[in-house]
Amino acid sequence: MATQIAPPSVGRSILAVLAGIVVVFVLSLGTDQLLHMFQVYPPWGEPMHDPGLNALALSYRLVYGVVGGYVAAALAPRNPVRHAVILGVIGFVLSAVGAIGAIAMKAGPAWYPIALAVSALPCSWLGGVLYRNKAGAR
Repeated sequence: MATQIAPPSVGRSILAVLAGIVVVFVLSLGTDQLLHMFQVYPPWGEPMHDPGLNALALSYRLVYGVVGGYVAAALAPRNPVRHAVILGVIGFVLSAVGAIGAIAMKAGPAWYPIALAVSALPCSWLGGVLYRNKAGAR
């Protein structure tokens, strides 16, 4: 029985999406850590109910979602926007699961994790489109 070997582009596609995920996580958690260290945010493990602080967290996460989509698109072997959209779908699923947990634990206002879930796909898509437009302009 012959085994099929996946084309090299499949592995590159997976790595492109994983790189986008890593970029979003590292940037988000790194910024969170800095804001905790400078005591802008309450200590880790304590709920954050202040709407202004949640809006701050959402604002940089929106930007990082676009950056992650851009990275996934830039590393994609082909169809850059498709890779960014796949990243966005994964981000939506992870954020939706996180939203369910955060709302159940009353870790802060419900709008924040819902906004993260709802914005995951559009932000990643935008990053992919920005990359495609930049690459097309060359």
